[in-house]
Amino acid sequence: MLSTDFVTGSPNWLDVAAPDIDASAAFYTAVFGWTFQSAGPDAGGYGFFQQDNRTVAALGPLTDSGAEPAWSLYFKSPDADATARSVTQHGGTVRVAPADVMDAGRMACFTDPQGADFAIWQPVSVRGLEVTCERGALCWAELHTADDAGALAFYRAVLGWRFQEFPAPGMTYTVLSTGEGDQEDATFGGVVRAEGGEGARWLPYFGVDDTDALVAAVTGHGGSVVLPAADVPDVGRVAHLADPSGARFAVIRPAPQREA
Repeated sequence: MLSTDFVTGSPNWLDVAAPDIDASAAFYTAVFGWTFQSAGPDAGGYGFFQQDNRTVAALGPLTDSGAEPAWSLYFKSPDADATARSVTQHGGTVRVAPADVMDAGRMACFTDPQGADFAIWQPVSVRGLEVTCERGALCWAELHTADDAGALAFYRAVLGWRFQEFPAPGMTYTVLSTGEGDQEDATFGGVVRAEGGEGARWLPYFGVDDTDALVAAVTGHGGSVVLPAADVPDVGRVAHLADPSGARFAVIRPAPQREA
């Protein structure tokens, strides 16, 4: 499962791009109980969401013309430049070329061949998120794509992921693992086939104590429900949501057998 013992290919950062930093900070603070800490006057509005003084996510302004508000997942790379070359070699697109973020690390942003945006983080002084798989923290990463076979081949080539298929109600669910360690212990996310013309996207899941209460908090503060809260057998109670600017995310109250 997700942890902060980051290995190559594991999710190690995430942020949300928003048209109004103050409004987005207020929304997520109200919904998750996070606090927001600016990265300083030279960071262009970028800052960190924290829970119990530990970073759980980040927030920054929209930087590309025509870009839509969205959550971005970052995966660990030991060499951002080599990963960028691999992305283009295997049919993806480099949206933001590898660049140093002060002394924190090196990052780059890509689009996979199916159209889902993602990013990588090569750590230096900042290893990544300080907490995962707790209430209010990232606990799963899910790729929605119309071409699951093509997506799996791409990410296996670029990030070395392994995968395993499991039967699920009305579908087959593909579980993703990093290339290192025991495959079950190294799981961090999944892949589902996008239906009805839905665009390819990565969707972060945050752990919650009460899915329905969280949904009520989201709608009460101007957000919206994409998929209503529902029980998934042996997984938990899940809902897909969007913040007031339209950035999508999901929440899950894990089933008891999946809790620590």
